[in-house]
Amino acid sequence: MKLQIDNNQNKIKIDKRKIRSAVSKILKILDCAEKEISLSFVDDEKIKKLNKQYLGKNRPTNVISFPLQEGEYSNINPNIIGDIVISTETAQRDALHGNLSLSQEIDFLIIHGILHLLGYNHENTTRKETNKMRQKEKDLFTALYGCDAI
Repeated sequence: MKLQIDNNQNKIKIDKRKIRSAVSKILKILDCAEKEISLSFVDDEKIKKLNKQYLGKNRPTNVISFPLQEGEYSNINPNIIGDIVISTETAQRDALHGNLSLSQEIDFLIIHGILHLLGYNHENTTRKETNKMRQKEKDLFTALYGCDAI
């Protein structure tokens, strides 16, 4: 596994070692241990700009994924699956709302982002596809934490 972690915010402390361990476990479970991803942590202002620019939504969100295995140039390097951007501020609010620790929420968002990179979808799709992604999220979270906290 190759993982680049960029912490582009200074409001919330990020434990890169713990995140690296979680990503490694997730990718192994998904049989993607040799794949490469990048993970960026940003604040609400930055993710709002990205959300508007790429998804046409003028508001902050918790996670945005940029798959590199789609489109015209997807075969250039099949080991690089994409980039994930997480807002730590939104993650912190979501953690409080969902009764999770910030670490658990970030791990959930990483799971969510990786699944998007691998082609899972929950927006503008069938209920069956949405349920498939939700179940995979739960299975991976349970594998990380040994419980069904989400």
